[in-house]
Amino acid sequence: MLSRNLDKAREAYKSNNKEASKIVHQQRKHAPEGHNQEQGQYIKSFIYGGLDGIITTFAVVAGVAGAQLSSGIVLIMGFANLIADGLSMAIGDYLSTKAENEFKQSERERELWEVENFPEGEKQELIELYVAKGMDESDAKVVTEIISKNKEAWVDIMMVEELGILEENESPVKNAIVTFISFSVFGFIPLVIYVVAGFTPGIQNFTFLIAIILTGFTLFILGALKVKFVDKHWFASGLEMLIVGGIAAASAYGIGILLSGLA
Repeated sequence: MLSRNLDKAREAYKSNNKEASKIVHQQRKHAPEGHNQEQGQYIKSFIYGGLDGIITTFAVVAGVAGAQLSSGIVLIMGFANLIADGLSMAIGDYLSTKAENEFKQSERERELWEVENFPEGEKQELIELYVAKGMDESDAKVVTEIISKNKEAWVDIMMVEELGILEENESPVKNAIVTFISFSVFGFIPLVIYVVAGFTPGIQNFTFLIAIILTGFTLFILGALKVKFVDKHWFASGLEMLIVGGIAAASAYGIGILLSGLA
């Protein structure tokens, strides 16, 4: 597949150098031009925020349990992790979504600039893209001529076909809120039995076991839901998350045992 040098195209755009842009379009190379953009969804923030929340919080619970510390310590460290890591995750989601939106917008502005200043080069690129997909060249030319009559549609198509960017108006704030809420809600699951045990003394000897069961069940469900974004069978995905969470918890529990003498 013929393509231009995208880095040079960006440089030409930033410097408003039309001649350089023309040269970039004319000097093609055999290398696909593309971006591996992960498209954020609120449901994705919900699921991955929940997975991070429950795994990290349960790891804290397991580490404290391994060190044979009191339930009070479990709650103090667990809630501290819940708030601190939850905010960290939310801020990270906000910044990454904001940066992705800004990148998409800058790429769209560049494509629009190229369409306005070097339409023939952009048409040729679109023809090549359609031919690469198996379309007859004469048909590709006809389709391109039709598309190029509408500048906005033309840019939309170039964003997808040339750059692999699907434009979605995600809200960084909403993504951050969803991540924080999901992290907090699911991260609270390993702690809930310790809160209940404070009012039900009869189950205090089984709090860690119950926490394991609740966490394992929730991890499997969230892992199974992850198939919306990964090409896996729901059972395999659920089992994978259960194993990953188990490894993290086992490691934390082992460290707790090793360092228990320091407490």
